[in-house]
Amino acid sequence: MATVTYDQATRIYPGATEPSVDKLSLEIQDGEFLVLVGPSGCGKSTSLRMLAGLEEVNSGRILIGDRDVTSLSPKERDVAMVFQNYALYPHMTVADNMGFALKISGVDKGEIRKRVEEAADILDLRPYLDRKPKALSGGQRQRVAMGRAIVRSPQVFLMDEPLSNLDAKLRVQTRTQIASLQRRLGVTTVYVTHDQVEAMTMGDRVAVLKDGLLQQVDTPRRMYDHPNNVFVAGFIGSPSMNLIDMDITDAGVKFGNAVHPVARDTVGGANGNKITVGVRPEDLVLSGSGEGLAVEVDVVEELGADAYIYGHLAGSKPTAADKPLVARVDGRNVPMKGETVHFVPKPEHVHLFDIENGQRLGD
Repeated sequence: MATVTYDQATRIYPGATEPSVDKLSLEIQDGEFLVLVGPSGCGKSTSLRMLAGLEEVNSGRILIGDRDVTSLSPKERDVAMVFQNYALYPHMTVADNMGFALKISGVDKGEIRKRVEEAADILDLRPYLDRKPKALSGGQRQRVAMGRAIVRSPQVFLMDEPLSNLDAKLRVQTRTQIASLQRRLGVTTVYVTHDQVEAMTMGDRVAVLKDGLLQQVDTPRRMYDHPNNVFVAGFIGSPSMNLIDMDITDAGVKFGNAVHPVARDTVGGANGNKITVGVRPEDLVLSGSGEGLAVEVDVVEELGADAYIYGHLAGSKPTAADKPLVARVDGRNVPMKGETVHFVPKPEHVHLFDIENGQRLGD
């Protein structure tokens, strides 16, 4: 097992003016499950391929343990990669697919069979060892791809969106299996996904990327409760955090016709006389007194015990580009579509961001 270190690692593709990954500095602990997440084109897969040796590092370096692997070939790095499309050989059996890397490395046949059977037992693949990939389901094929990585006993597992080809139900089931398997094996794992729910449920820590830049790396809970900037606040969480520009007052921040008290030194460094206020849907509370933020209800999504209200600020004309304001309410006490209701935030769960640079204000 080993640590992984990105030290100012940068990748600029030929012909590009901007780096796809820009001075990435990140330390991944021995045995840690770290998830790289972000929108398409943010540099997460490039970061993983740099670690695998499949992309050149134009500047900076990458270490596995204490060894600088920046200039080493993929086979010299002692990593195993699981791809999105499984990459199985269709003419080989499951057993042969899982043991192929060991075979070309000259490992004894008996040792290969032993390792393959051990991995098959871990992944519940023993009954399928003599089958060809075409006779397996998508989830089973993905487990074969995992098995091929396991038998190599690498220092690091690399996984590039391994669940994106599975249907929703199987994806939930398989991500639980992968997380459980990683904890059992204790192998350092770097996992790439665009799905923030996957990231939050699987990772020991999550690293959020945007435009090739690392925005925040933290535990899922800390990232949810303490986003560093507006991008992370809006990206992490489903439904996403409500982000509304509000006026600063002497007593705090205006929240509709109410004022949310904020210490003056918290907003003292803000650019301008407005800040962005972030509140998650579950932290908006219906106000029976008519105080707070007035919201006109557009859609009610009833989920049984809970319901989600999607609406817009009363008195405004929403455009197609506007994100709806979302609030979670009691499923047995749901406002009607078209009704105007008022919300106040839970005081301990209000997030404040600078309106110009998007950075978090205060602790």
